[in-house]
Formats: sequence, C-alpha cells, structure tokens
Amino acid sequence: MRYLRLIGIFWAASAAARMEYRAAFAVSIVAAFVETGGKLFGVYLFYTSGYDLGGWRWQEALLVLGLAQMVDAFFVLIFQPNLRRISEMVQDGTLDFVLLKPVDSQFWMSVQQVGVVGLPYLALALGVVGYAGAASGLSPAGWLVLAVAAAGALLLAYALAFLFATTSIWFVKIFNVVFFLSSMIWSAQYPVQAYARPFRLFLTFVLPVYFMTTAPAELALGRATGGASWAIFLVAIGLFALSRAFWRFALRFYTSASS
Repeated sequence: MRYLRLIGIFWAASAAARMEYRAAFAVSIVAAFVETGGKLFGVYLFYTSGYDLGGWRWQEALLVLGLAQMVDAFFVLIFQPNLRRISEMVQDGTLDFVLLKPVDSQFWMSVQQVGVVGLPYLALALGVVGYAGAASGLSPAGWLVLAVAAAGALLLAYALAFLFATTSIWFVKIFNVVFFLSSMIWSAQYPVQAYARPFRLFLTFVLPVYFMTTAPAELALGRATGGASWAIFLVAIGLFALSRAFWRFALRFYTSASS
C-alpha cells in the first residue's frame, strides 16, 4: 500500500506539471488518431489485396495491432519518461539522492514520471483491442486470458527496457537503445507468422517482441500450439528477475559524478 500511495503522489504531481502545456496534449490526441488510423489502414490494405497475414483473419490481426499499440503506449506513458532519467542522473550524479531514499531504487526510477501524451494512444489501443476481441468472438475466459497475457507482455517490455537502460551505468548515453526497442515493437504489429522464417526467429529469440504482441493474441484466440505462446509468462518473469539482479549488480560500479 505504501508503494501504491507513492505511485499516486508521483503521477499526480507529474501529470499536473505536464498538463501545463495543454496545447501539446491536444496535439497528441490528434496525432494519436492520425497514427492509429494509418496503422489500421495499413492492415486493411493487406486484406483488400487478398493477403491474410500468415493465416490470421482481419479481426484477429487487428488484435495483434491493438496489443502492439498498447505496449507502445506504455513506453510513452511510463518507460521513456522514467528510464531516460537513469542516463541523465548518472551523468549529473543525482542518482546519489535516489539511492539514499528509504524506498527501492528500481521502483523509484521506474514510476516517478508519467507521460500523459501517451494516454490518447493507450485509449485508442484499448478501443482497437476491444473491437477486435468482440469481432473475433472472444469468450469470457478468452478475455481473462487476454488480460493476463497482456499484463505479462507489459512486464516483459518493462524488464527488457530496464535491462537496456541499466547499462547507462557504464555507457551513459545508451538510452537510444530503449527507443530502438520501442520502434522494434512496431515490426511485430502484424502476426509473426506473416514474416519470413529468419525474421520470425529474430522477433522471437533475439528481440522477443513476439511475446508482447502475437503470443497474447494466440492465447486469447485459442490459436496457441505447443508451449511457445505460454512461454510469455516464463520469459516475462525471468527477464524481470534478471532486471532486478542486473540493476543491483550495476550499482556496484556506479561512482557519483557529484563528489
């Protein structure tokens, strides 16, 4: 409960500060509609030309697209505003003050800021997921599986981004790699079965964005074959545990820039 109260305080203060620029938020709403419309139109073009994206129906492919936008919205909302600050705080030495606080340092670095411009993207993502799920005929059990799998996808995305951001302890200006990860998620906005085998393997085993988009949709739709899709939970938990251990390991090499 203490940590939940801290999140409420952090996000209320951060949102209040960012909403001073209301014009920027209004522009983000328009941009969200334009970008989402463009992505939907891209999927629509495939199906009007007779291409079925790896055997997935139109509504099922939209579910993957909606999940990809949801993960990307969380990058804008939570990951980028916070994880970027690791590099900044290592550079100017203010990470010292975080480490001295009576709160878990990884928690502090992960949730202190919120990027409200990501809210329109998240709202539209949930709308696409809701429409696609209803059009695909998801059962109540399917919706539950989708919610749990989507939570696993977000945990996986966070853990992977935090692992990359933690390397700032050594390389300082490495945060562009996290932006690269965010952009790579959009390479998996279509079901991975639509790609050639080498790229499909890359999106599954090298940069596991398959588990953030296609795998949750497969589980909810009952398309999961074997144990590949279910591995999302093992991958997410494993990477989160690794991110915790790696952060603590990296802090052993942190030397303050302020003293």
